[in-house]
Amino acid sequence: METFFKTQERGSSIGREIRAGLTTFLAMAYIIAVNPSLLVAAGIPASAAVTSTCIGAGIMTICMGLFSNRPLACASGMGINAIFAFSLTAMAGGDWRAASGVIFIEGIAILVLVLCGLREAIMDAIPVSLRHAISVGLGLFIAMIGLKDGGIIVADESTMVALGDVMSPTFLVGLVSIVATIVFYALNIKGALLLGIVVAVLAGVPLGVTQAPTGIVSGLDFSTFGAPFLADESGIMGIAKVVTNPTMLIFAFSLMMSDFFDTMGTAMAVAKQGEFLEPDGRVKDIKQILVVDSAAAAVGGLLGSSSLTTFVESASGAADGGRTGLTSVTAGLLFILMAFFSPLISIVSSAATCGALVFVGFLMMTEVSDIDWSDLLEGLPAFFIVAGVPFTYSISNGIGFGFLAYVIVAAATGQLKKVKPLMWVAAAAFLVYFLVA
Repeated sequence: METFFKTQERGSSIGREIRAGLTTFLAMAYIIAVNPSLLVAAGIPASAAVTSTCIGAGIMTICMGLFSNRPLACASGMGINAIFAFSLTAMAGGDWRAASGVIFIEGIAILVLVLCGLREAIMDAIPVSLRHAISVGLGLFIAMIGLKDGGIIVADESTMVALGDVMSPTFLVGLVSIVATIVFYALNIKGALLLGIVVAVLAGVPLGVTQAPTGIVSGLDFSTFGAPFLADESGIMGIAKVVTNPTMLIFAFSLMMSDFFDTMGTAMAVAKQGEFLEPDGRVKDIKQILVVDSAAAAVGGLLGSSSLTTFVESASGAADGGRTGLTSVTAGLLFILMAFFSPLISIVSSAATCGALVFVGFLMMTEVSDIDWSDLLEGLPAFFIVAGVPFTYSISNGIGFGFLAYVIVAAATGQLKKVKPLMWVAAAAFLVYFLVA
């Protein structure tokens, strides 16, 4: 195991990697409850939704660990799963098989781009300042997710966002999670992020936030597997409906743009915490990471679990010491195990993971000092990314704002020679994306 994963070579250990895998899993475990609830709204049976969610996440997370040997985990992407349930399925006349076909085609298309080297080449064309900005923006985004899950910030009609009810049980558990994580980290206790989650789960018992599981064992239902190639009542396969519907193919392009750049930002965020980010912002082993991530999107469509993608919460495991693919394999095995025991994961509330996500956001803010804010071409596009990602609650939107701003500022300041050809391609693609989204 040491020879394959190179844990000692990367300054880690098997125990540390397993602990980091558990941290990553717990930070992502909410998807086991959230994703099926959305898939059910699309018409997928509840038991099948849980099975496809857990098995899909488990298989592709294990593949990520074995193929890239980096601490990243995959699961059904938030946002895209809502689009799958309420937009794609409606567009397909209520047929979730056709919606899965869109996801499958999008995944195959993006995999082809990776194998051709285009996705990696575009990443290499991004200016260093924007790469740093992506990490900072992701840090704020992760922290915002954590604060929202902990009830510390809430939606508000007047001010868009406001402080939550400080006396609410969810707020208190989120606060305990943050304080415990800070204390454990300040005392240099190993597994500080994981321990913060555990303490918050325990604190949630008397507050009523940590719920007793509704059961222990759950059965498996594979009825959505092969979804794009399953036929509806009229005998038409889902994928056949997609290829004959131009509107759904355009939708596939929009999803591809989202997947394309979401993973790029996520990989950089996790690489920063996992110490495999080069000084110039390049991510080590990015080709392998992108191949698995792209294949995951197609697999998600194939299993009927919506698009599988690399989760930014993987940064919590990397921040907790994960340096190799053993972290991913551990998390993946836990996902597969939860396919049989999914009711048990309900004891870990989203509020309990608040501290881990907020602290990771803090750690990622360090790159803000690597951006030259005095240079308009470097600073303004970086600002659009840093602000755009959390303010629009979308990694892709924020990156798109920054790319377009970079081209505009370069033109306005007479520095078009600094814009690499593939940056023009990416900026043009984002322009189309914003127009058709």
